[in-house]
Amino acid sequence: MRFILLFALLFITQGSTWAQGKKVEFSTFQLSETVYMLRGRGGNVAISAGEDGLYIIDDQVRPVTNELLQAIRKIDSGPIRFVINTHYHADHTGGNETIGSAGALIIAHDNIYKRMSTEQVSIFTQSTTPPYAKAALPIITFNDQMSLYLNGEAATAYHVAHGHTDGDIIIHFPASNVIHMGDMYFNTLYPYIDLDAGGSIQGMVQAADLALSLADDSTRIIPGHGPLAITEDLRAYRDLLVKATANVQALIDDGQNLQQVIAAKPTAEWDETLGKTWITPPQFVTFIFNSLQGIHNYTPATNNSGDPTAAD
Repeated sequence: MRFILLFALLFITQGSTWAQGKKVEFSTFQLSETVYMLRGRGGNVAISAGEDGLYIIDDQVRPVTNELLQAIRKIDSGPIRFVINTHYHADHTGGNETIGSAGALIIAHDNIYKRMSTEQVSIFTQSTTPPYAKAALPIITFNDQMSLYLNGEAATAYHVAHGHTDGDIIIHFPASNVIHMGDMYFNTLYPYIDLDAGGSIQGMVQAADLALSLADDSTRIIPGHGPLAITEDLRAYRDLLVKATANVQALIDDGQNLQQVIAAKPTAEWDETLGKTWITPPQFVTFIFNSLQGIHNYTPATNNSGDPTAAD
């Protein structure tokens, strides 16, 4: 089985030392008495630790699971009781099998279970991934919303239909004033919208709106990738999504096809800061264009040379 290009790119984007055969360095940030954020290699992890024990949100990529567990044990040496997955991608679920085999209960949206338990095909990465091992699968799933009441506070998960995928959730810790957005928020990067797995630009905007409705000016926002954010950062990200979508829609209304829309550079004002390290401007524009056209997969534009996403 070949590794998915998406996740290989992600490691490189975040300055991977693991990809170079070196030890991964984890950074831990305490956000409240009980809630922590951990950055390493893969999606950002949230940790709740307190009188009721330990649970985590997402668990990065499989090759760094042992290092991840060591970093978590520096916060709390007890067993992990629960894992909540924000979506099914391997850079957020890579530790599931090891941690699940050790006794943790894995919780996720219904659609995450469906995707993890069946073969998945991605046009964007030109890859196929087989079903996950049984120990890595969620054993508790939910539809619209669920809450855990542990460590003196509630953590409520909200499903947003057709955001980054069709199974994404955000998790709100009201008492700690922290929100984990998973990959419905990429901080300092253009977002990857997995059209092949039910994602859409409309759902990404809805996720940002939901998080902003739960936040105040003091809320800390954990993105799926990138540094810890504050509400002002998320508001700017939401405005970017809305404006970029409007720019693309205006070109569609003028009768332009995808290749012409890409050539018009509707995201030019952000390309230098957000489009240089991972998702490219043509890819981001394609996500938006296909979403608006109701195309439920990543179908790129081609120029006369057949180069995907290229435009004159």
